[in-house]
Amino acid sequence: MKIAMVTDSNSGITQKEGRELGISVLPMPFMIHEKTYFEEIDLSQEQFYERLEDGEGISTSQPAPASVTDLWDALLKEYEAVVHIPMSSGLSSSYQTAAMLAEDYEGRVQVVNNQRISVTQRQSVLDGLAMAAKGYTAAQIKERLEAVRFDSSIYIMVDTLKYLKRGGRITPAAAALGTLLRIKPVLQIQGEKLDAFAKVRTLKQAKTTMLTAMQKDLETRFHDPGAEHTHLEIAHTQNQEAAEEFRQEILERYPGKDIVIAPLSLSISCHIGPGSLALACSREVEY
Repeated sequence: MKIAMVTDSNSGITQKEGRELGISVLPMPFMIHEKTYFEEIDLSQEQFYERLEDGEGISTSQPAPASVTDLWDALLKEYEAVVHIPMSSGLSSSYQTAAMLAEDYEGRVQVVNNQRISVTQRQSVLDGLAMAAKGYTAAQIKERLEAVRFDSSIYIMVDTLKYLKRGGRITPAAAALGTLLRIKPVLQIQGEKLDAFAKVRTLKQAKTTMLTAMQKDLETRFHDPGAEHTHLEIAHTQNQEAAEEFRQEILERYPGKDIVIAPLSLSISCHIGPGSLALACSREVEY
């Protein structure tokens, strides 16, 4: 069966990488001064952060239903089925919309509720691609990816409280106190939503906190203390140099691992701002 893979730009898969891998990537829309921009189409990472730092109000949205079905319709002229892997249903309504639209396609479109975002969502797309190459049907790929949807973790250090305050996620008083104390919160994503995890004051403490949390996940949740069967990933917001340094520290603990580094999705970035650093893992899928 010839199967098309579809995801959105929250996966961190660029349009160029998508074309090289044979993956269709829906660009996520953003509203800036009542005008809609699309990630990587007419809104680059650099432009996004420039406008964010200038204090412009940026709100996120989901792909328009017509853009989703138009892509499916075009792909189904060439492919027998489509596997669509949107960002986590706990962070956006993209999944619910796509699942409703897929009801009209008589099983030819399978929408995966994979509870992932950023580098962990990216790995799910690559797993789906590999399963399709091995002859799995679209329904089987959906079933397998949903079975392992909680086998991932993301821990994110936020460099500034400015954007959490701007988005109303913390009070101005808490932001002022946190800034005075130089607090760098560490957040976590465990499938459903973005939550607080710890408070630290330095980048070194943040990295130690994230590495310790990840090691605990590897030991207690994945039963893979050496990360021999788990993908390790780094994401960041305009923080490539720190990400590269972090990779070297991780390799000291887990030598020989192929650690992917990718920008954190702009849908999260608009709430936490530049300078963040994230550590993620996703268990290898058996297929």
